[in-house]
Amino acid sequence: MYSFPLHRFMPVGLAVVLPMTFAQPGVAPATPDRSSSASSAPVTLSYRSAFTDYRAYSEQPVASWREANDKVDQIGGWRAYAREASQPEPVPAPASGATGAKQ
Repeated sequence: MYSFPLHRFMPVGLAVVLPMTFAQPGVAPATPDRSSSASSAPVTLSYRSAFTDYRAYSEQPVASWREANDKVDQIGGWRAYAREASQPEPVPAPASGATGAKQ
C-alpha cells in the first residue's frame, strides 16, 4: 500500500495559502457624517469612580466556635444559608439626583 507523503507538500500548501490570507482588503474606519446637526451637539460625559461604594476593612469580633455553631443551629443550619443564597438579590435603587458627573 502506498502512503501519500503529506509532509512533502506542506510547504507548497503554505506558500499558496499564506499570501491569500494577507491579500484580504482592510476595512476603512467609519467616519461620522459632519453635515448632520446631531453630530454638532455637545457630548456629555459622566464619570463614576470604582471606589464610590468602597467600604474600608474593619476588624470583626472573634467569637468562640461553640457560640458560632450554636448561632448557626438557631438560624436553621446550612439549609437556612442555602435558602438565603437562592433568593435573588435586591437591586439597589439609584440615588436621586446623583449623576456622578464632576462639576
